Order: sequence, then C-alpha cells, then structure tokens
Amino acid sequence: MTEAFGKANNSNSPVPLLPADLADICALIYARSGMVFGESKRYYLERRIFDLLRDNEAASVRDYIAMLHSDRAKVERLINSFTVNETYFYREEHQLACLVGSILPDIIKAKGPGDYIRIWSMPCSTGEEPYSIAIWLLENWPLVDAYHVEIIGSDIDTAALEDAAEGIFSQRSLSRLPEKLLQRYFEPEIDLQRRIIKDLRESVTFRKANIIDNASMAALGAFDVIFCRNLLIYFDDPARSIAVSNLHDFLLPGGYICLGHTESMTRISEMFETVRFPDAIVYRRSREA
Repeated sequence: MTEAFGKANNSNSPVPLLPADLADICALIYARSGMVFGESKRYYLERRIFDLLRDNEAASVRDYIAMLHSDRAKVERLINSFTVNETYFYREEHQLACLVGSILPDIIKAKGPGDYIRIWSMPCSTGEEPYSIAIWLLENWPLVDAYHVEIIGSDIDTAALEDAAEGIFSQRSLSRLPEKLLQRYFEPEIDLQRRIIKDLRESVTFRKANIIDNASMAALGAFDVIFCRNLLIYFDDPARSIAVSNLHDFLLPGGYICLGHTESMTRISEMFETVRFPDAIVYRRSREA
C-alpha cells in the first residue's frame, strides 16, 4: 500500500497527509486561485485530495503533486474541487432592487438608447446569480429593451460553468422564486428539477476567468456593474489586493461593484467610493478615467 491509502491505527481512514505535502498542495491552490487553505482546514482538504488521488490513480501523494506540476487539466480539477458553489436564485435581492432603482438610472445618464450596458457576475457558480439578474431586469426595469444589456457570468470552476450553461436547477435553488416566475421563465418540472427557458439561457454568456489573473479578466472587457459577492473573504490580504486592483481595472469609470453583505471595500482599498443607496451599500469607481 502507498502512504496515500495505507491504514492508520488499524482504522479504515487513509494516513493523514504529511504537513509538507499539505503545504505544497495549498501553495499550488493559492498560486492558481488566490484561495487560502492550511492546517486549520485539514479535514476538508484531505477528503477531497484523497478522492483526487484515487481518481488519478496516483501511486502516492508525491506522485500526485508531480502530476499537478505537469498537467494543467489536473490542476483545473483540483481547483474545481475546492470552489464553493452554494447559491440560489434571488440571493440578497436587495442588491437587485438597488440595481434597477439606483445603479442603472445613474449609469444611463451617460448613455443613449441602444448603448451597451455590461453586467458581470463573478464568481457566477452554477448560474443562479446572472440568471437572477436577467429575470429581475425583465420583471422590474421598464427600460430593459431600450439598451443592449449584456450579462456575463464567469468562474474559475469549469464544471460549475458547464452546469450554468445547461441551466437545470433543483428545488432548493429555486425556492425563493415566486410561482409566477417559475411558470414564466422555466420549463415544466422533471424529476424535481426545472430548466431555465432557452431565451434566458442565451441571454447570459458564461466564460472562465480568474480574479487574480489580469489577463483572463481582460479577455472579457470592461463593465458598468460587477457583482462580486462572497469571494474576497476566501483570500488573504495580498491576494485580496490583487483581486480588487483587477476589479478596478475592468470596471468602467463611474461603474459600480456589489460585494457580499459581510464584505466591505473600505477595509480593502481606497480606489472605490462608498455609495449608500436606499436599498444597498455599493462601491463606485471614480468617473475620472
């Protein structure tokens, strides 16, 4: 038996990862994603790493680490295993109300009919957030047809992006949506799941992007509004600083960013102005280019 699958103390559990091996894998995850893991999350890490060892038929932990350094696809799967995809439709909907009640009315002051309005959901996970934005605009913004609204959902988790594009959701994901919206924007339920209608699936573009990789973000262009909720809490200060700088770079002058309710840009960066609207606190890039 290898050290990955040997028995410890006559139990059925794999031998724990050596501290050096755990540190190597955590360093690789951090370098590629900005997510910080360590000894405090050993149990969470080990369960997923041992699954990956088996799936890759690695002879040992060191063999698996060597694979990671030579195979980008294996690194991608490793990252996918540690992303958090807990989400649902109309999550923190006060920010969606703020989008149509305050943010968009301010943005269109500098635009004309038919101009592009670009909205970015990052990380978009399995698609609930960007689809929620699309539905909310259709239901609540009378000017939605007067502009060319482009919604982009991006994530580092390629498996989640595939699910997002497929657009099939569980009852749990849909639990906050009124029945009339389920009837209007989703196909009939099959096996306790519903698929979002084709028009909505085609209204959102899903692309892979890494918030700490400026080049991958640049490929998507610049945006008027960015939803980046509950991501920065997983980063340490250096990675958070890189992420916020990248967000600033790809937010148009005068554009807005929405963070999660436990996050505050004022604790991270002085590059954004805090704006207190009736429905939500958001952050704005200076209108000066």
